[in-house]
Amino acid sequence: MTSFVSHTTIDCRNAYELSEWWKPVLGYVDIDGDPNLPGHEECMIRDPGTGHRLLFIEVPEEKSVKNRVHLDLRPRTGSRDEELERLLAHGAVVVEDLRGLHGPGTGWVVLADPEGNEFCILRSEAELSG
Repeated sequence: MTSFVSHTTIDCRNAYELSEWWKPVLGYVDIDGDPNLPGHEECMIRDPGTGHRLLFIEVPEEKSVKNRVHLDLRPRTGSRDEELERLLAHGAVVVEDLRGLHGPGTGWVVLADPEGNEFCILRSEAELSG
């Protein structure tokens, strides 16, 4: 017997605002028939293609240390650096730039969302195969 991941949960201070911030980053949408609204303490969004879900839950404590689990994002189109520019314009903040770590064209960038949750932007599939 095994289990499967139902959804990924992200603790936060404002579930609605953070779910709204992540929707355009990932291309996710609200759950059919269950729209997220201001003031909701739990907000779930899903990938319309894969069905993966992210659940944002409000908690009273502030984030205090590095995430032990985080999202690694790969651009659907374009390059890592183009996606990095889009995410920075959207309000992400660079935590650590590890581009070129293993030579030219390698590496990733560690970013943070508006509440300080870290995530990484990796090279696209096209960049990996090219």
